[in-house]
Amino acid sequence: MSRNQVTWNISSTQYKLMAVFTAYFTSFFILNSLNTALPKIAAELNGMSLYSTAVAIPALASAFVTLVFGKLSDMYGRRVILMAAVGFILLGAILSAVSQTFIFLIAALSFLSTGQGVIQPLCFSVLGDMYEPAERSRWAGLLNIASAATAFVVPTLSGWFVDTLSWRYIFWLDIPFAILTGIVVMIGLPGSTRREKHNIDFRGSVFLALASSTMILGFSWGGTTYPWNSVQIIGLLGVSIITWILFLRAEANALEPILDMQVLTNRTFIIASAAAFLSIFGFTAITVYFPLFVQGVQGVNATMSGKIITPFSIFTALMGIPAGLLIAKTKRYKWMYVSGYAILAVVMFGMLALKSETPVGWGFLITAMTGFGLGTIPTINALVVQYAVPRRLLGVATGALYFFVMMGRSVAPAILGSVMNSIYAKTLSTSLPGSLQQVVGGEILASLGNPRILLSPSAMADLQNQFGIAGGQAPLLFKQTVTAIRSSLESALLTIFLVGAVMMLASFLLILTIPEIPFDNDSHE
Repeated sequence: MSRNQVTWNISSTQYKLMAVFTAYFTSFFILNSLNTALPKIAAELNGMSLYSTAVAIPALASAFVTLVFGKLSDMYGRRVILMAAVGFILLGAILSAVSQTFIFLIAALSFLSTGQGVIQPLCFSVLGDMYEPAERSRWAGLLNIASAATAFVVPTLSGWFVDTLSWRYIFWLDIPFAILTGIVVMIGLPGSTRREKHNIDFRGSVFLALASSTMILGFSWGGTTYPWNSVQIIGLLGVSIITWILFLRAEANALEPILDMQVLTNRTFIIASAAAFLSIFGFTAITVYFPLFVQGVQGVNATMSGKIITPFSIFTALMGIPAGLLIAKTKRYKWMYVSGYAILAVVMFGMLALKSETPVGWGFLITAMTGFGLGTIPTINALVVQYAVPRRLLGVATGALYFFVMMGRSVAPAILGSVMNSIYAKTLSTSLPGSLQQVVGGEILASLGNPRILLSPSAMADLQNQFGIAGGQAPLLFKQTVTAIRSSLESALLTIFLVGAVMMLASFLLILTIPEIPFDNDSHE
């Protein structure tokens, strides 16, 4: 090999790594900025009743394309699929920034999540293409440097935008990062040189879309829009079960299935994916509903809320670095799996002691410990799944893992949102002052079913003015009403934390049974 050829090879590897790290950074920049801002966005656009839907529907879109794009990247190369993901991010960011209604925002976020969610598994797939097991583990850990860089500043920056300027700037800021990512990916990653004819699994894709969408709609509407025993909910969930069966049958017979049966029947993959799916309930409680608790129940502004969630983002990112390095050196990972899930279960059960008067400092401890426990798990998941299947299924397996993770992010907020709305309404009905109905009209009473006044100063001022018009005991009733709303939201969120804790315990018990694969064995081609 000539000296010039050696130099070119080194440069090619560096360009690939630059593309992977840039794409990974952009993905986490988008994710970390949205979590802090969502409560205030929902309040401003009067969408608190659809708060969980704003998480579930975009996650559903991301789950679908993660599985499909994982297969397509095996067939047509990583670069073209990453470029498609960047296109979805650009479209979603622009539409989100100009949204005037919360329903429109949910649709826009679905485009944004379609691009953002698929980037992470594709980055791990590129590393799988480039390196053998030990070196792959090392770079998978170092990849977390990119997400750590966003964790230090983005949550607080996002909260600052919400408090001082506008949440719309968050989405406008996504655009230059997406453009930069597209340029670096175009330069750094080679296009596919294979010119094979492929059989795209359209049938399986249709069944997958129907099965997942009807399931999410059933869980989202159950107990809120329709009763759980209604024809609509039973019908949606029934259709979902049938189409899931049809999907599995289609995959078993497809020439190039988007979810290969060799992946779906692998014990390691099943346990890792199931534990990840269940743990998303706890993850959602932390990232989606804990900021709502801090801002709505404890009265903390969005900037401080961003600071509180920052330790979670930092530790989640940083812990993946030593995890990858340790796996590369010791070829062992199960002890990190077990300890990570154990820490998460303990912290989640500890959250049940939170109250409105709990010192804000405890929030930093909660998020730090959660990030410490969770941080090693995504890196281990991606590596374990890749080594559990043949190399030809690397993209499919990684995409399938993230599919189950994103399905968890769809199902969890749908169920948790239903639980929150139900508990909030039930608690509020018994907490409001008995004489309230005689003082204010039915329209005001109906508006109290939405806790947005705890997050929107203008909504709080409007409600106070409406009480002021009534005169007499209205000012005292106003204070009692706000207290009832806050305590009802607190009860609802604590119930969510309980569900998350139980699910996290189930994940811990499940991960105890996972086999430990020798990482130095990569002979399965």
